[in-house]
Amino acid sequence: MGGTVTVTDGKLTAAAVLPVVMRGRLAVVAVLASLVVLLLGVRYAGDTGPGRTDARIGEAAYGVGAPWWHLAHATDFLGDPGGALLLLTAGVVGCLRARRTRAAVLLLVGPGLAVGVTRLLKPLAARTINGDDNLAFPSGHTAFLTAFALALALLAAGRSGLGPTSGTVLALAAASAAGALMGWAQVATGAHYPTDTVGGCCTALAVVPAVAWAVDRLAEARHPHKG
Repeated sequence: MGGTVTVTDGKLTAAAVLPVVMRGRLAVVAVLASLVVLLLGVRYAGDTGPGRTDARIGEAAYGVGAPWWHLAHATDFLGDPGGALLLLTAGVVGCLRARRTRAAVLLLVGPGLAVGVTRLLKPLAARTINGDDNLAFPSGHTAFLTAFALALALLAAGRSGLGPTSGTVLALAAASAAGALMGWAQVATGAHYPTDTVGGCCTALAVVPAVAWAVDRLAEARHPHKG
């Protein structure tokens, strides 16, 4: 699926941002990711310190020296408002130049909604780090970068016409890599516990496929296929 349109059975349609062949598999991924967020949120609700797993991983990752410390802070910046704006602007401008409006909407709404969901969940989980005012679960920074990478991977899979297996592998690999990178940065800088970052990554995995599906449905409802 390349460019801005596809032709199927004589019908001219805008390119979907959630490839049809991947919808079933990503729906399963979204459900499982939601369950992980729920289970972790319940497990660590109200905690003010690391769990056993958090402590073990945190000992290895926290307080790294140069140049890793600088890499961790540079990665963390990508989840800050300024860094996120740079990534989103570059992505949206690229989509609009390619005349892929749906893709631009996904790149804006997907990561934005993923971060919004983490903000709604944080007071519900009420887990804190570095003081009572710092709500920790799930990590918004991790959710953002995971969601951004996942959205890009979905667009790449659709444009390349990948099958259900290869497309899903690409999407999960991109999301996992981005989530692991930002998750490491959050733990290394002491901003989050490791399980907070898992929650953020899974939040993105649950939100982005749903947003992509909704974008396609709304676009198709506004512009019915014409033979």
